[in-house]
Amino acid sequence: MKISYNWLKEFIDFNVSPDELSVILTNLGLEVETINKKESIKGGLEGVLVGHVVECDKHPNADRLKLTKVKVDEENVLQIICGAPNVSSNQKVAVATVGTILYDQSGKSFKINKSKIRGELSMGMICSEKELGINDNHEGILVLEKSIKIGTPLKKIIKLEKDYVFEIGLTPNRSDAMSHMGIAREIKAAFDWSKTNYKNKKTNNDLFKIDNYSNSIPIEIINSNKCFNYHGLTINNVKVKDSPEWLKNRLISIDITPKNNIVDITNYVLHHIGQPLHAFNADIIKKKL
Repeated sequence: MKISYNWLKEFIDFNVSPDELSVILTNLGLEVETINKKESIKGGLEGVLVGHVVECDKHPNADRLKLTKVKVDEENVLQIICGAPNVSSNQKVAVATVGTILYDQSGKSFKINKSKIRGELSMGMICSEKELGINDNHEGILVLEKSIKIGTPLKKIIKLEKDYVFEIGLTPNRSDAMSHMGIAREIKAAFDWSKTNYKNKKTNNDLFKIDNYSNSIPIEIINSNKCFNYHGLTINNVKVKDSPEWLKNRLISIDITPKNNIVDITNYVLHHIGQPLHAFNADIIKKKL
């Protein structure tokens, strides 16, 4: 089981190093097998700058490629060949300059080199989110807000996080420790109870109200000996979209690839407090669960 050092700090205040914490966890019966240093985006986006596409023309020797001129600072305009369908002039884009090393989501690295593509020089790469290692979106390049200053390092725009992740060999009898909240309880037990602050967040239930019961979906438990209860809640007017960066970073830290806000929040709650969740599409449920 993977446990994030930064995530634990959402529950408990402690100032021991990752190495010291690994000894404490092992002594508690939660054996730490490995500690891995993690970055929310491997490589930290070093060498990636905000550029302004000042020209975008058809490549003279290739129908599907564009010949762009991209300004990356007050003096330098780079010629870059780009095959993305959504590239156009007057965009702010993420430019990996020559020499930059990027990593795909499997961790494999590739270096940006000066090259000739169909007879035309290319001095960098205009990147998609997948090429930057942000997510799986590779349908087109990442287009940034036009107000961002040219030459700004992308790492100042996209929030990056460094973390340490413990691989814990959890035994079957320790289901109480199958979440960050459960592990945080164990850490507090190892410290002085009176001096260690446990940050048990309170929820404001007034912000979450049942508006109506018009879309109630029945739940049938087939074997009550194996499943004592199963609760469901129907939520209307949901927009499926990308999750916020903080949520993506939490999941990436424990090697879960973000998908969208609905899938991600169910995974987050599972690893946060240990409560399994699943999201169903109400539109395709015929009669009941």
